[in-house]
Amino acid sequence: MPSLTEWAYPLAESLLAAPLPRRWAHSRGVAERARTLTPILGQDAGLLTAAAVLHDIGYAPDLVRTGFHPLDGARYLRGVAHADERVVCLVAHHTHAWMEAEARGLRDELEAAFPRPDSRLADALCHCDMNTTPDGAPTNPLDRIDEITARYGPDSLVGTFMRRAEPEILASTARVLTRVAEARRP
Repeated sequence: MPSLTEWAYPLAESLLAAPLPRRWAHSRGVAERARTLTPILGQDAGLLTAAAVLHDIGYAPDLVRTGFHPLDGARYLRGVAHADERVVCLVAHHTHAWMEAEARGLRDELEAAFPRPDSRLADALCHCDMNTTPDGAPTNPLDRIDEITARYGPDSLVGTFMRRAEPEILASTARVLTRVAEARRP
């Protein structure tokens, strides 16, 4: 039986590589960041890496239903791919998705269908996502927030969400960095 990551990579690639190569590069980069967190995640490292490579599959043209990629991706993972429920919930709630869901009028639907994941893992996935450029290269959360806001427009739904979520994103990243620093102490 393949591990979660061995199962997740080909699935994400099959959905993203051809129609959305840049999104596929970003997803691979997020998974690379996830692997660096193994020292603080222990047995959950593979779970985070699987969620990281799958977190944006809801953008795949064949999966778009609501236009809200965390919800579309999580529904596909649960209903079609029969994924591990922990991966499903991480994808559904990645990078403080509840805030954007609220702006879209989908928060109740998101939270009724998908319980929020363990905060330690949610922080870790947010950290990985917000430290990866659209092309998969390392970045920092402030530059990533600025890039997303500029790409969608500051007055767009996504641009407004990013600015509203900025304190939460930065807090998630700070918690992860604190855990990494603590793990390195003798």
